[in-house]
Amino acid sequence: MRPHRIILVRHGESEGNFDRNTYAQKQDYKLLLTPLGEQQADEAGNKLQALIGDESILFYVSPLWRTRMTFEHIAKHFDKSQYRWKEDPRLREQEWGHFRDLKANIQIDDERNKFGTFYYRIKDGESCADVYDRVSDFMHSMYRDFEKPKFPKNVIVVSHGMTVRLFLMRWFHWTVEEFETLRNPKNAEFIVMEQDAVTGKYKLVTELKRKNTRPEDEYKWNIIGR
Repeated sequence: MRPHRIILVRHGESEGNFDRNTYAQKQDYKLLLTPLGEQQADEAGNKLQALIGDESILFYVSPLWRTRMTFEHIAKHFDKSQYRWKEDPRLREQEWGHFRDLKANIQIDDERNKFGTFYYRIKDGESCADVYDRVSDFMHSMYRDFEKPKFPKNVIVVSHGMTVRLFLMRWFHWTVEEFETLRNPKNAEFIVMEQDAVTGKYKLVTELKRKNTRPEDEYKWNIIGR
């Protein structure tokens, strides 16, 4: 009963994306979508509806407010009878600790770039390796859901840029070095994985951009996973 598609969506533009100074005065989980972010989420819903049509859907949603708002804007484009949704804290963004001003956040960016994104642990927060572990645990729950009768034909995971990258890394068994070459998807962008009708495995059909490359050097990952 595996779904035909697994689609990973990053939330629309948030208050923190628009102005990183917001992180010094507002909790990360309370950040809302900006008007542009709402528009982006609405446009993503239009595109997803065109792709999925009237097929059944199960949404897995990060509990942070910006992801819940993104889900709500996307869901408006589907009939309520064709989808169900679950909130799962394991899909939350990488934790950056407590209130930090822009200077402190930039310092973390610089240190992480020098040390390596995957292994660098933010003080009072997480490393990408930590997020990888909880995404792995989430997948175990998702696999059990797959075994339920009449499982929907589509899964849509509404989450965060880094979490989406780590989901893909875990699913396709990419190395740390491969993970480090990838960019986060843009706000409200989505990545589609489709099941191969013959092998039953999933193929990544969305182009992923790499860091430090010219547009003509970017390539389509043609990877088949389990």
